[in-house]
Amino acid sequence: MSQYFEVHPDNPQPRLLKQAVQLLDKGGVLAVPTDSSYALVCHLDDKAAADRLRRIRQVDDKHHLTLLCRDLSELANYAKVDNRQYRLLKAATPGAYTFILEASKEVPRRLSHPSRKTIGLRVPDHNALLALLDLHNAPLLATTLIPPGEDQPLNDAQEILERFEHAVDGVLDAGACAMEPTTVIDLTPMGTGGDPEVVRAGRGPLAPLGL
Repeated sequence: MSQYFEVHPDNPQPRLLKQAVQLLDKGGVLAVPTDSSYALVCHLDDKAAADRLRRIRQVDDKHHLTLLCRDLSELANYAKVDNRQYRLLKAATPGAYTFILEASKEVPRRLSHPSRKTIGLRVPDHNALLALLDLHNAPLLATTLIPPGEDQPLNDAQEILERFEHAVDGVLDAGACAMEPTTVIDLTPMGTGGDPEVVRAGRGPLAPLGL
């Protein structure tokens, strides 16, 4: 049975967030709100938890998982970022964007894309999630909570609890969030003088980035 944490979206209760972090530290998989939709998250360095996360979503190792970071400096620890890429990242974070970048040595090899050695990274704009990341004191491995066989992400914590109470260890309820996935932008072409490529247009607007 999942533990259920109902927190204020803007001023989440630290006591409840600490309990959620304890679940993550024990290898738990949680459903958490983001600025796009709810996501499944687990500890970055826990292979068993990452495997569970993939099984819940029914995705293989070619599916990009995302690292949720607290800020741009933390993101830069896990990706190789040049000056052009950094300027675009600075304009877009925090926000509903996922960026595909070349993974640094800080990223376990099993988490990067098996053929491209890339990783998806994002800095969310959601107070409750940022507070959770702050208490966890490290990025979280994440994937959008789209039920297997469906194409829309979930955004209601009660529905998630009902449908996944035996699959996830906890649900962090900070109220409903958007049902639109992040905008995904591949920044790796910039490393060889090319332009960023929009992989998926989503909640994050493209115009402010000049795309």
